[in-house]
Amino acid sequence: MVEPTSVGGLGDEDLEGARLRAQLAVDAAGIGTFDWDLRSGRLVWDERLMTMFGYDPSTFAQSIEAFNTRLHPDDLARVTDALQGAVDTCGEYEAEYRIVLPGGHTRWISARGKALGGPEGGATRVIGVAYDVTAEVAEEARVSRVLEAMPAGFYSLDAQWRFAAVNAEAERLLGRHRDELLGQVIWDAFPAAVNSVFEDSYRQAVVTGEPVAFDAHYPAPLDGWYELRAWPTPDGLSVYFIEVTERRRAQEQAERSARRLALLAQVSSELASTLDAGAAVATLPRILVPALADWCIVSVLDPSTGSPTDVGSWHPDPPVAARVARYSTLRLQALPASAPAVWSMRHGERATATRDELLQMLQPGEARDLLTELAPDRVVALPLRGRSRTLGLLTFYFEDGREPTDEELATAQDVADRAGLALDNTRLYGQQQALAEGLQRSLLTDPPEPDHAEIVVRYLPAVEAARVGGDWYDAFLQPNGATMLVIGDVAGHDTAAAAAMGQVRGLLRGIAAYSDAGPAEVLRGLDAAMTVLQLDTLATAAIARFEQTEDELARGVTRMVWANAGHLPPLAIDPAGDVVVLADWKADLLLGVDPTVTRTEQVVTLDRGTTVLLYTDGLIERRDSDLDAGLARLRTHLADLAGLPLQQLCDSLIERLVDGRPEDDVALVAVRLHRQDRPRPAEAGPNRVPDGVPADPATP
Repeated sequence: MVEPTSVGGLGDEDLEGARLRAQLAVDAAGIGTFDWDLRSGRLVWDERLMTMFGYDPSTFAQSIEAFNTRLHPDDLARVTDALQGAVDTCGEYEAEYRIVLPGGHTRWISARGKALGGPEGGATRVIGVAYDVTAEVAEEARVSRVLEAMPAGFYSLDAQWRFAAVNAEAERLLGRHRDELLGQVIWDAFPAAVNSVFEDSYRQAVVTGEPVAFDAHYPAPLDGWYELRAWPTPDGLSVYFIEVTERRRAQEQAERSARRLALLAQVSSELASTLDAGAAVATLPRILVPALADWCIVSVLDPSTGSPTDVGSWHPDPPVAARVARYSTLRLQALPASAPAVWSMRHGERATATRDELLQMLQPGEARDLLTELAPDRVVALPLRGRSRTLGLLTFYFEDGREPTDEELATAQDVADRAGLALDNTRLYGQQQALAEGLQRSLLTDPPEPDHAEIVVRYLPAVEAARVGGDWYDAFLQPNGATMLVIGDVAGHDTAAAAAMGQVRGLLRGIAAYSDAGPAEVLRGLDAAMTVLQLDTLATAAIARFEQTEDELARGVTRMVWANAGHLPPLAIDPAGDVVVLADWKADLLLGVDPTVTRTEQVVTLDRGTTVLLYTDGLIERRDSDLDAGLARLRTHLADLAGLPLQQLCDSLIERLVDGRPEDDVALVAVRLHRQDRPRPAEAGPNRVPDGVPADPATP
């Protein structure tokens, strides 16, 4: 038996298997085949190709004319040229074209083939394949329409960075027609992209195979900001982009506005955080530099002389800041009346000057030398304006060609106006405060100086209130020579409370000074008088009367008769230095509630050498503790200070308990009963009593 002849190492069965596999692949892909004999003109199509073109074996004429009959008229010339080119060169043929079927339907066909040469060298036949790509072309057309219609720029680059596709929006954004761009290398078409974030990001996407997204600015002629998304494709790179210049401008404007508001808020907070606006204004240069200028000096006018003083300066570079500070101590004396700073303060308007203009104004000297060294390019002076006057000046200096924008100047003027208003408010408040405090202190008269009794009074207004209120003290002598000490507190912390306090104090003083009535009777009379006079207020008060008989004088003791209308109990330091509470917490009803209430008195006998303290709750009251704890603190400090002279004791007591910043008004009155068998101590001062009043309680 003869074995089958093998071809290329394959037997007949292998060849048949390969042919079948190829046929199956062609069938699966829907590919039709053709064979055009150029010598005879016969065109042979397989059944699939005939069906594709709307023919069958009985209607297909097996000629190139039958093929041309189905070609779309617009594609006929192009396809004919492609076939002829393959024939002329014995080369390959490739074309994508439309055919029109008998029913009028159009289909897209993709064809590929090769011209085969004969023995004489010319082409003798063309063989090839064709398949229906209508669905693919429709999808590509849909994508193309979407790309053309979308409101974002799109272009694709091939592997050589050449433009392969450009949509209409990309043409508009790039300012170039697609015919100019297609086939051009992007780095040649847009040279500013070379060695920029554009090139770095595009190459990164191609190398990594990962999409990139970034915002970037392209300079003139585009001069715009763009948001880009680029992703690699098998053929190169696709780029989607939109112009965000306006958005960036709006964002930058919003950021500038936010910074401006934050700066103004910081300035307002600084000015509002203290009643000393002058000190707050002095810190402004640290806030304003470098946001509004490269360095800054602030000046304030002296309210009494009207002359300016530089109170603060700032430069972010410490060595330069030292020179700026030195310049600020010299410049005002060296500036002539025509200088921007002087002119601005005089006229209350903004003034500017260049460095050369300012140097020409300065006389030779250290100030001029420092300004030459500091070398600002521009100076802008802004007045700190109050309600009807200029109270200071902000001077801004700009270096290295920096020019202030209109927005920066508006912000600077806003800062200057706020600072001026704060200074004006502080000065007005200070004037009103001094007037109110002076009025209240005028009501709180100096105490008498009876023989062998030293009386000390203190009043300290609350730091957070109007510096006037309802606390008061009093000390006076009755006609019989008895010494009366009074401590009281009218409800409220304002001028109304101070006015009510003045009325209550005056009524009490008149009732007690006209008669020799005891403390309880004085309080009863005061309550009745408040009702009759319709003095609608509430008040606490305590009265202590120090009196003495001849027998008590001989024994060296003094009686204290005490009445309390809702006030704190008095404290005493005995001659041994021990602190005692002279009465318990129980007190009669406060004043202004019920004029018919029965008032009671307590009597305490005190040895000479005893100190008695009456006080208001501002001395011991704290937000974080109750009055019991405050009273305990007071007793502790009194014990520590018992050996001090009375004036020093009162000052030290206030310093320890409120440290000069009381949360509430503080009033106190203290008496030290010096021994009467010895001369009056020098620290008690001279003996001064009203005419007709005995110097000592027991003096006839």
